[in-house]
Amino acid sequence: MAAPIDRASLHPAASRWIELWNGQQALGWDHCGTPVFRFRWAPAGLATRRQLRAMRLCPGGQEPYALLAWRNGKRWAWLYRLDLARPSRVPSPAQLNALDKAMQARRTCQLCKAVTDYCIPTSDGRCNDCMTSHAAA
Repeated sequence: MAAPIDRASLHPAASRWIELWNGQQALGWDHCGTPVFRFRWAPAGLATRRQLRAMRLCPGGQEPYALLAWRNGKRWAWLYRLDLARPSRVPSPAQLNALDKAMQARRTCQLCKAVTDYCIPTSDGRCNDCMTSHAAA
């Protein structure tokens, strides 16, 4: 993440009404030409990448519209317009099959060839049983 937003610009006195793309107004401030909203102040119609993903959407090539800032500007996230978001691509059966094979390879121990229910560390490629038996020996 980039450097935190200037704390002086986060003071409540810096807040003002900002004209949005849909003609409505929302309380926030301007930071280098980008609207910034505090946590829970973001207007309806804007969402973060995680929120878009939860709705099975993606930004679709659009530039971020605004910033969402919290913890005095130490934490922030880009906000995207929902009306410009596109549906996420659906993976093909071949892609899903390739992902399943890759995950099985990450769960297979290199020594005993057992398939575990967790991802094995790539640093040495051994499952927990092989690590504990090797340490005991």
